[in-house]
Amino acid sequence: MPVITISRQYGSGGSEVARRVAAELGWKVYDNELVEQVAARLGVTTAEVSAREERVSSLAERMASAMALGVPELMPAMPDFMSQPSEEQMVEVTQRVITEAVRAGPAVVVGRGAQCLLAARTDALHVYCYAPFEALVRYAIEHLEATPADAPRLVRDTNQHRSDYVKRHFKRDWRDFTNYDICLNTGRLGLDGAAALVVAAARRQFG
Repeated sequence: MPVITISRQYGSGGSEVARRVAAELGWKVYDNELVEQVAARLGVTTAEVSAREERVSSLAERMASAMALGVPELMPAMPDFMSQPSEEQMVEVTQRVITEAVRAGPAVVVGRGAQCLLAARTDALHVYCYAPFEALVRYAIEHLEATPADAPRLVRDTNQHRSDYVKRHFKRDWRDFTNYDICLNTGRLGLDGAAALVVAAARRQFG
């Protein structure tokens, strides 16, 4: 089944581009839907998955997890994150959900390293949405409920988390254009313009 992956800088509007593409093609979109399915399989809340996905655990979290697994009876009470699934478990389940979603029918998959997981597929179109930093900050304020004071830091930190996630779990550079078939500057093209280009490319490639 054909699939479009849409990787996106935080603030680029890539998730909205994905929804517009899916609506135009009549395909299923997997973004927050992935969060819901991963949470259900791991037995945690969607808020817990959202807070931890597409980020690498801190060194302190990894050390505490390893120590607790080694000698749990000797460890004092640990923070709440210790009772949650490990980073590796969350990534494994996320990848399984993505694989099953793509097998089920034509799909648009947002983020979560899908461009790497599905890199070998010949029926995939990989898209990267980006924008100048100022445009990312402006979108975060106007559409993602970020405050003007926090938006620049949020944009930098979230995009670094996404880069670190891809590097750790797929050994790839998230920003490397060779991971993608199409790279779109949504700050210049707008969301409708970006979506239209992806739809046109999909129809040309998949018929």
